Amino acid sequence: MPERAGELSHVDPAGDVRMVDVGAKPLSRRDARAAARVRMAPETVARLRDLPKGDALATARLAGIMAAKRTADLIPLCHPLPLTHVDVELTLGDGVVDIEASASTTAQTGVEMEALVAVSLAALTLYDMAKAIDKEMVVEGVRLVKKTKEPV
Repeated sequence: MPERAGELSHVDPAGDVRMVDVGAKPLSRRDARAAARVRMAPETVARLRDLPKGDALATARLAGIMAAKRTADLIPLCHPLPLTHVDVELTLGDGVVDIEASASTTAQTGVEMEALVAVSLAALTLYDMAKAIDKEMVVEGVRLVKKTKEPV
């Protein structure tokens, strides 16, 4: 663990990258929520459920959930976690799709990366499915919205 605020937890005193040892930490209930946005033409938003590749919203939601479950395979130093819940919500707006993902576990480390990976892959899936009809899409604002930790 870092001794001072601002130290990098994945870097040892010699400057080498390492996986953080969470073995001595107690189990706790961990929740995280992340968000992202995909800007696109209003006409593209209107067509997301009826694209040539299929329902982009359902596909993006499923991609986000699946990605959260594979976070430790995608990010080298993440611990594999027993996720108890993952949800991805997509909200259509005027020329945007807002994405929020939540992840939960009871473990020794948090689920921020799982929530962030979920919104990122959901956004990239929307992009992939609609890129043939909208060349101006932008994925933006990927961020952690909230994280909580409660003793069990």
